[in-house]
Amino acid sequence: MTSSTTVRSPHRLYGRGGELAIIQGLLTRLRQGDGGALVLAAPPGLGRTALLREAASAHRSRGPVLYGTASAAGTAAATASADSAGLPDPVGPAAYTGPAVRAASAGRAGSADRGGRATHAAPADRAGPVPAPEPFTPEPLTPEELLARLRDGSTGRPLLVCADDAHAWDPACRTALAAAARRLGPGSGVGILIAADDGPAFAGLPTRRLGPLDEDASAALLDRLAGAGAGATTDPLDPVVRAELLREGAGNPRLLTALLGHLTPGRLTGRTPLPSPLPGAEGVLEAYAYRLDALPAPARALLLLAAAAQEHEPAGAGTDALLLLRAGTRAGLPRDFLDDALFGPAATEGLLQRAGSRVHFSPPLAARAVLHHTPPARRRAAHELLAALLGEAGGRAGTLAALAQRACAAPGPDHALAARLEAAATAPYSHAERSSALARAAALTPDPPLRSARFAAAAEQAAHAGDPDRARALLARTAAPAETGSGLAPTTGGPGLAPYVHGLLALRSGPAVDAHEALLAAAALLGPHDSGRALHALLGAADAAWVRGDAGGYLEAMGRVDPTPYGDAFASYRAGMCAVLAGRTAEGHALLRRCLDPDGSAEGHPVLRRCPDPAGLLRAGVAALVLGEVAAACRIGARALGAVRTRGPEVLLPQALEYLAYAELRAGLHAAARAHALEGLHAARRTGQPNSSARLHAVLALAASVEGPAEACAAHCDAALAGAVPHGLAQPATLATWARGRADLAVGRPEEAAARLGPLVRPGPGQGHFAVRTLAVPCYVEAVVLGGRGGELSSVVDEFAAWADRTADPQAPAQLARCRALTAPADEADARYAEALAHHDRAGGDFERARTLLLYGQWLRRRRRTREARTPLRDALVAFQRCSARAWAERAGGELRAAGEPVAGAVRDTGGGGVLSALTPQQQRIARCVAEGATNREVALRLSLSPRTVDHHLRNIFAALSVRSRTELARLLGPQTSPMPRTSRSPQSPQSPQSPQGP
Repeated sequence: MTSSTTVRSPHRLYGRGGELAIIQGLLTRLRQGDGGALVLAAPPGLGRTALLREAASAHRSRGPVLYGTASAAGTAAATASADSAGLPDPVGPAAYTGPAVRAASAGRAGSADRGGRATHAAPADRAGPVPAPEPFTPEPLTPEELLARLRDGSTGRPLLVCADDAHAWDPACRTALAAAARRLGPGSGVGILIAADDGPAFAGLPTRRLGPLDEDASAALLDRLAGAGAGATTDPLDPVVRAELLREGAGNPRLLTALLGHLTPGRLTGRTPLPSPLPGAEGVLEAYAYRLDALPAPARALLLLAAAAQEHEPAGAGTDALLLLRAGTRAGLPRDFLDDALFGPAATEGLLQRAGSRVHFSPPLAARAVLHHTPPARRRAAHELLAALLGEAGGRAGTLAALAQRACAAPGPDHALAARLEAAATAPYSHAERSSALARAAALTPDPPLRSARFAAAAEQAAHAGDPDRARALLARTAAPAETGSGLAPTTGGPGLAPYVHGLLALRSGPAVDAHEALLAAAALLGPHDSGRALHALLGAADAAWVRGDAGGYLEAMGRVDPTPYGDAFASYRAGMCAVLAGRTAEGHALLRRCLDPDGSAEGHPVLRRCPDPAGLLRAGVAALVLGEVAAACRIGARALGAVRTRGPEVLLPQALEYLAYAELRAGLHAAARAHALEGLHAARRTGQPNSSARLHAVLALAASVEGPAEACAAHCDAALAGAVPHGLAQPATLATWARGRADLAVGRPEEAAARLGPLVRPGPGQGHFAVRTLAVPCYVEAVVLGGRGGELSSVVDEFAAWADRTADPQAPAQLARCRALTAPADEADARYAEALAHHDRAGGDFERARTLLLYGQWLRRRRRTREARTPLRDALVAFQRCSARAWAERAGGELRAAGEPVAGAVRDTGGGGVLSALTPQQQRIARCVAEGATNREVALRLSLSPRTVDHHLRNIFAALSVRSRTELARLLGPQTSPMPRTSRSPQSPQSPQSPQGP
């Protein structure tokens, strides 16, 4: 066996795990005597040189390394590792000679400057600089001669050749290197790693193209850079600054490092405003310029037009190919050239790529490099040309784009142009387009108060577009609230707009109490001059109070709303919700029923009925859930989702999916709820709404408590609580705890379930959210009864009965009858279970009916009515299987086996070799539980037996299997038994592992 070569970085390379694995494979084959080649293709700054250095460092102890870079003259220059004493000096058309070959260390050849050429640094382990190279130019070698010299010089050891910035080598050098790399194969003992720009020079060789770092890798790199180095600060990086650095860094490690290095500690911590644009990008952008300078003039002109045309488009959208064709024609570019450039990448060396009707830069950072590299006068001329073309197109589609291009061409502040941009930034333009236009208008505004108000308006639109980081960055550019009489336009919102946006952002991603207070304050400021935003602020404050479980805060916010201008449906919703929370339930329910069809006031207008107001539908869905009309809630939730998809805004999508998924859970549609909640979770992450993510994780936990697996339920519970607890979100915290308790019941752990659910449903400081805690009562009653914990349940059941009497939830009567059956004397329980099943027959729903059947069958078996127990247990098993409740089906199957009926495919031999075949089904179940670590009492609770019966069976199991202890039994059954989470044992009841007797 041979050990593999592992690429390890002393300074972690973030987001390059795939590339390091590929390089490791090449080095492993090289050490085994085989050769190979790999091209690492990437634009400047993405880490191709760092990967070469990592490879050289990893291979240095295994064999010689030859590291070649581009010299200032564009020829190849090489250094060799200190252990390559036998390597010939001249390798290729240019090489080092003399002592420099022996002294320079691989992996320390320096880094590329902005032109792509090598700069050299002193090795960290020796004093003084590395001697400067002394290139010479002998006769070029053929590929065969080059390979022969490399093999001869390696003295039989595997040789690694690292060719850095190979695209900048002279043509003869590149040709020889590429031809030699193609001839490598088994037994060659030479590996060649080539780092080059993403061009055609090394076509045909195995190539790994490096892309920008993803968001997580960029964030990890930024956190490391901010915590180390000369610019490190003990204060944490401001979240707004961090988001802006990640946005501007565009996944380019070198650019991110440069941007961070140009910010002072005050700016990094948010004490000093960020400049706009951020300084430090110049070096990286100039590194892209070498390809531009080599292009013909028509190609450079087209690239400038393409980069300028992207300025009015959303990020990543590219530009319109037809607009670019018209602009190129207007600029005098030959039509043949334009056709070649727009329909094929050769004319621009691949910098422009067409996808359908859109044209994109490849890499995207090249667009910024083009604008940076172009003189200001030419940039302005390109923007003015595009503005004229867009203005000639007419219509609303071209108006905002034309104004945006004129803003890019403006040499300085322009009050009139800013006002036109602001006036144009309205519907039907998207929120992202409006935000961009308002930000440009603010940048052109000379008056500080008006500029701040426009930045706040831009932030509001960015928040609606689901871009909270952009919204926070724009808010950071607002100054103090504008003074009265500053000339604010009506669309800017005036005083209170910035606090309103802060409140919206806190509602979606911050502590609920902060959102509540911020939005109340904003409503007070907005009320005198902007009633629409004031209403939304108050509704947001009410939402924040609701999710906190603060009924008083909800009533305070809704009490300040004047419903008069907003129609009967809204007035009924406001009055109904306030009445319910004030304890006037009957009055509130009557009012809420009026708003279950919020677009009914449209008098049958077909357009309004097809495209109802999304916010109105969401409120109607809430009303239906409060009433318990779960079927109506599902129906309205589906319409609300369709309205949000059709009309937006995008930021409402997670909320619409959450409401629909929760309604489907209440209706027993667990698979549909899971699908919608998963989509909502992705939307919440995409739009930067961690509070919605917490709520959706709670919904997914509830679905997993039915469908399983237990690990998924636990993971979603943990995620929900991790987001809910710090932000004071009582509603998802309650739902997540309920989900975990129900999952405990599914696997037969009633004591743990009771311990989790008791604080939720009983009065006290840990009581759950007022709107959902009652829903957990049936699970709590079941857990207490099955766990044998005792305690008074009448108050809890009475509270549930009062709720069941008020709600329209179809499952409530059956659940109430089940709770009463569990707590009833033996002579009444039969009738109570029959009553519960009759209610289930009327209400429908497989899962809740199956739970009642399971409990009824258990009760019958405990009363030794085994034959009678089989029918409800069999029906429960089938129903659980029908709704994919795997853990519940396994529990029902176990009960059915204990009742003497075999279950197809359910009995498994955990020991191998038929070790349990001598045991009865009941003994097999007990043996498995004990092997998992359960005490006799826990086994009795799980299997609905008495501890004495478990002890009797366990002694027979020991005798049948010839074991003397619980430990030997666990060893005999082996690792196939999955460990059962344990409840804490009583300190008064120790259990000896040498005896079958448990506590």
